[in-house]
Amino acid sequence: MPKTLKPICDCGLIDTHTHWVPEAFPAYVGARKGVAWPSIASAESSCQRHVVIQDKVYRTIPTSCFDFDERARNMAQTGVTRQVVSPMPELLSYWLAPEDGQSLIRYLNETLAAQVGGKPDQFIALGAVPLQDVDMAIQELERVVGALGMAGVEIGSNINGKPIGHPDFAPFFEAAQSLGAAIFVHALRPAGMDRLVGPPALEQALAFPGEIGLSAASMITSGRLAALPNLRIAFSHGGGSLPVLVARLEHAWTCMPPIQNAMNHSPRAMARQMFVDDLVYDEASIHHLIYTYGVGQVMVGTDDPFVIMDRRPAERVERLQLSAEHRQALRQDNAMRWLGLA
Repeated sequence: MPKTLKPICDCGLIDTHTHWVPEAFPAYVGARKGVAWPSIASAESSCQRHVVIQDKVYRTIPTSCFDFDERARNMAQTGVTRQVVSPMPELLSYWLAPEDGQSLIRYLNETLAAQVGGKPDQFIALGAVPLQDVDMAIQELERVVGALGMAGVEIGSNINGKPIGHPDFAPFFEAAQSLGAAIFVHALRPAGMDRLVGPPALEQALAFPGEIGLSAASMITSGRLAALPNLRIAFSHGGGSLPVLVARLEHAWTCMPPIQNAMNHSPRAMARQMFVDDLVYDEASIHHLIYTYGVGQVMVGTDDPFVIMDRRPAERVERLQLSAEHRQALRQDNAMRWLGLA
């Protein structure tokens, strides 16, 4: 069916980075043993559920992950008018056999599309694709933006250790540009975990930014962005470490022949093709995002409903002391362009 997404008034806020988990998963019906297939279990609190993978609690989630009425009530407290909702990244499940991954992801896409379809003025859905098999991923992408009417898909920062800039994934990004699909890149099973000292929760605080920065850089150094100037791709967490990395990469590009020969375009210019959310928790850092990517490429993102979410997104934009035009760009206009709605 065609897209029926509607623009909204200019008084609200679009949150481009929120996550969803279904209230239940189907039983695994494949023939393989020891498959990392998710399930939902009751938690100690009625306001929470456990996501269980291979008989272990992967994460305890609030019921607002799947209860959209509760989600809408929470949005009203933060000034958010509309959310872009994507699956919890672990559910992308690239480590499953392709057929199993396709089965799980089709369930996720159909379930999320049905939930969002009941509240189109408040929620926009991003689906998922089984990128462990590029041909299957392209087929599912076509279904997501065609039959299911979604705006695009969320993908992980790497696919079983292979960066998204790898040539193997070029056909997928070519298809995304051709279909006009929005792409949202989220850190997944990040590199560098062996270098962290402290509790496992440091993964989100410290490893995610490094991972997403390298992922974004791979799209520059591979020439993928230069080859696809109309690809609408957004990176979570402000593009992670990329705002720092791109200055070094730009300098190296001007003075190191091997890097010059590998890229025909300025790395800094390529970074300005990307969209990013503003989920860096600090106004000075958001100003640096605007400097790096341009005021037309930065969007609001909160990570709702997880514990690390930014709970005052509207206030944070106001404290940037931008012009009315630039404030409106961050609040809504950039997100609408990324989603293909403007």
